[in-house]
Amino acid sequence: MTRTVKIASAVGALALTSVAVPAGVSFAGTDRPVSRSSGSSPASTQEESFLGGEPLVPETLQPPAGNAVHAVLKARGVQIYECRRGMWQPLEPAASLTGVTMSPVKKVTAVHFRGPAWVSDQDGSMVEGTDPVSEPAADGSVPQMLFKAGGNRGGGLFGPVTWIQRLDTQGGAAPKGSCGGDQPVAVPYRAVYRFFTKK
Repeated sequence: MTRTVKIASAVGALALTSVAVPAGVSFAGTDRPVSRSSGSSPASTQEESFLGGEPLVPETLQPPAGNAVHAVLKARGVQIYECRRGMWQPLEPAASLTGVTMSPVKKVTAVHFRGPAWVSDQDGSMVEGTDPVSEPAADGSVPQMLFKAGGNRGGGLFGPVTWIQRLDTQGGAAPKGSCGGDQPVAVPYRAVYRFFTKK
């Protein structure tokens, strides 16, 4: 049964506060390998070590040739929904991320919120995702996705990012059935985000 959490008016800020986790925390259940596809390319040893296995992804979620994995971060947070026309509709994500860069190998942390956007809480760099492509998750969780970088800020972690993958999703799907009122709900989710840069 999906647990929903009611969020008060300051949706984004409260959600980020509620899901904040210290850097270096391992998320039980997100250490399994990402869904596999025979046509996918293998990841680096550093990435495999961090994820607990070789993360292969569907062909539809592969960025174009000429891009390489720059950083891999595990996310824990919520997908927030609002009631519109009697149905639950996506409003925004709110998640804390912790992970590593590939070269050099370095621990990094970030936050994820409406946009969708990802911001490094260490260097202030940011990337926004556009043109999403999605693949349904087999267990009914929020779909796996590929985003093109539609805007970057700064020269730090996210400054050079070209593509973003959301993989290995767990939870986060909209509540089932109709709704009423104006109170948003937040559904817990976990995922792995891979950030790419030009080779």
